[in-house]
Amino acid sequence: MNLARVSSNGQITVPVEIRRLLKVKEGNKLLFMRKDNGEIVVSNASLFALQEAQEAFAGVAEALGNPTEEDIQSWVDEVRYGKAAEA
Repeated sequence: MNLARVSSNGQITVPVEIRRLLKVKEGNKLLFMRKDNGEIVVSNASLFALQEAQEAFAGVAEALGNPTEEDIQSWVDEVRYGKAAEA
């Protein structure tokens, strides 16, 4: 169990063990989420965003026929420049 004291400014120092578990460093942001049962969960905001993106894109490659890196670069170029890259 880890304990942190809230300062008069509402600040806390996250215990080193928790920082290590969350893989947070100076300048990182923490995400506080309230679960349906009232429990508060603290996450590394960057890792949470990455996980959400991975879940959102799950199965997309298979649905697109497992495109190659070249296929993806061509799609990016088409979106950026309005045409596929010249070979």
